[in-house]
Amino acid sequence: MGAGKTTVAQLLAARWGLPVRDTDQDIEAAERREISEIFVDDGEDHFRELERAAVAAALAEHDGVLALGGGAVLDPGTRELLAGHRVVFLHVGLSDAVKRVGLGVGRPLLLGNVRSRVKALLDERQPLYSSVASATVETDGRTPEEVAEEVARAVETSQTRETGT
Repeated sequence: MGAGKTTVAQLLAARWGLPVRDTDQDIEAAERREISEIFVDDGEDHFRELERAAVAAALAEHDGVLALGGGAVLDPGTRELLAGHRVVFLHVGLSDAVKRVGLGVGRPLLLGNVRSRVKALLDERQPLYSSVASATVETDGRTPEEVAEEVARAVETSQTRETGT
């Protein structure tokens, strides 16, 4: 949350001449409502089911840059789906995350004390992100362009190692 996933994915897709897809946007389009509405109307469990299906569909259908929602890795099935794919964890610290998400308007998991909720989410999710990531890129104090550049280097370096070219 607040790491810049969608923005960085768009920059990378443009750099590599690939299509970009965002599973949060896929869910909103399929449901014809915002994620915050899904949470309020149907609950987090239902949203996570939709999210798992969206990630599975995107991995099967999409050949490009994919941005996942921040909570996608909470689901063990989604973590299994990500195995064997190049996954980059955009690590954001508490201070930067809070600045970027503001008061959490439109973010149902941030209702209440935003700073303490963001901290709890980061603490809960970081080990899961690390478990699926083939690379980690720090985002604190950096522009989306700087983050995208480091992600590109990490991905391109791993591709070179894999192909030997």
